[in-house]
Amino acid sequence: MELLATIVVDGLIFGGWLFIVSVGLTLVFGVLNILNIAHGSLYAMGAYAAATLVGVYFANGGDAFPMGSYVALIVAALLVAVVVGPVLERWLLRYFYGRDEVLIVLVTYGVFLVLEDVMKLIWGVEPYFVFEPYSLLGDVEIGPLFYVGYDFAIIAAAVLVGLTVWLVLNRTRTGKIVLAVIHDPEMSQSMGVNISRIYRWAFVAGVFLAALGGALTAPMISVTPGLGVNVIILAFAVVIIGGLGSIEGAAIGALMVGIARAASVHLLPEAELFIIYLVMAAVLLWRPEGLFAKTQARKI
Repeated sequence: MELLATIVVDGLIFGGWLFIVSVGLTLVFGVLNILNIAHGSLYAMGAYAAATLVGVYFANGGDAFPMGSYVALIVAALLVAVVVGPVLERWLLRYFYGRDEVLIVLVTYGVFLVLEDVMKLIWGVEPYFVFEPYSLLGDVEIGPLFYVGYDFAIIAAAVLVGLTVWLVLNRTRTGKIVLAVIHDPEMSQSMGVNISRIYRWAFVAGVFLAALGGALTAPMISVTPGLGVNVIILAFAVVIIGGLGSIEGAAIGALMVGIARAASVHLLPEAELFIIYLVMAAVLLWRPEGLFAKTQARKI
């Protein structure tokens, strides 16, 4: 039972983190139909921005109120979204809407390479450490197991992000307009919806979610160049399992990957990396479109 509890808790922690990282990717695909390879760089940019902002916060008297560093993490993600998101969407991506998917993948891959070098120009190649937020919540004891409290804050953040995105899409007027654009952009435009504005804000929201994943990860790791490479691979695995464009699918996919990875780490460590792709392959053999793929309209 101890081993089972460890696997479940570890899986929830990793799955929660992975959902935050991948939900922006599936949102952008669902609205803009763009498979954004640059998502990994946006994640890394959020981590760098968070490390910088939290460092500035503590260097300027933040020790008096250390909990304010969590606000700094969110502000860092917002800054990346506000600065980078509109620029990429308005000056580059909007020229490729409706074009061939392979072309869009190549374009976003080019953006990924450019952003990787931009981050090196801004922050250099030395690692950044921002450990203070990670230690503020203390430890959590579950039976004989001890975990860092920040890990459970990641699970809470994942639940909050998932509920917020779902409520915005399904319980607000703006969200219903976004869903209409997802299902039928031509009809939505003919009824007066500003498609360009919806695309722009959807992409900015996707950038924010990617940067938020990086910002929340920064206290747990050493922020170094190339940080986003492995993340984009994991995020793609999650959205492919769940179904491209499905928020619910991203949540289920992240949970499946998290539990599978935790089981592998404790039972068969040699297969840790392989198990993620095994789960993805098994799901695709059963449902090639993913678990919760959005309905495709057919013209008859």
